[in-house]
Amino acid sequence: MTSAPSIQLYSVRNAIGADLSGTVARLADIGFSRVEPYDFAARVDEYGHAFVNAGVTAPSGHASVIDSDHPEAVFDAAEQLGIGAVIDPFVPSERWQTVDEVVRTAERANELQSRAADRGLRFGYHNHQWEFTNLIDGRPAFSYFIERLSAGVILEIDTFWSTVGGVDTPALLRSLGDRVQFLHVKDGVVAGDIATALPSSESALDVPDILAKAFKEQVPAGQGQVGVPAILAAAPHAVRVVEFDDYQFDVFDGVSESLQWLAENDK
Repeated sequence: MTSAPSIQLYSVRNAIGADLSGTVARLADIGFSRVEPYDFAARVDEYGHAFVNAGVTAPSGHASVIDSDHPEAVFDAAEQLGIGAVIDPFVPSERWQTVDEVVRTAERANELQSRAADRGLRFGYHNHQWEFTNLIDGRPAFSYFIERLSAGVILEIDTFWSTVGGVDTPALLRSLGDRVQFLHVKDGVVAGDIATALPSSESALDVPDILAKAFKEQVPAGQGQVGVPAILAAAPHAVRVVEFDDYQFDVFDGVSESLQWLAENDK
């Protein structure tokens, strides 16, 4: 492990909704010195105060930029919060069905990367499973996306969803190399119906009730079927970002267990 792990704050979204500053402070007490906020432009001042008070930094943050008419507002917020990498977390499944659609997404990502770079920022994309399960002429849609991305666009690979999507995630990471700058580290059940359960039209930040049971089958790192050790070994340079989409027990216990597992196993 080359740097301190981070945590995607969406994991504790219910607590964030009730008390953002107190939640960030609680995560700092658990041992996280880095966080990855979501939708940060909407609460930039609150996030800023919480980060300062808790003594944490945010090397990356999630924001819906690809479909935004005002990406500069997101970049402004990132600069204010010291976020160096802005990552779009979600382009829905229906836009990963044809080469033309994928090319349009890649071209938009390239444009945003150029605009971000002008401000000293990086821009990247975070996957779900459908980028891999949607096949175009027998190839995963994600492969067309990668072919058309400029070298500067970074990736945050959600290693749970790539694995659920049927990918050999360690092999994927080795093939992508240094383009992968962040890993979402999560574990759980990867067999069964989970791979096709996520409705393509739902927002990544609005988990539908129908998926609650599937998401709650996620477990702390190292306790599920994802094969986390091999994944981490395939991308030693990437920042580890602990995340739960949902958890059937106390999520603060879950993220604490994941952090402890990384400390003991990610050498």
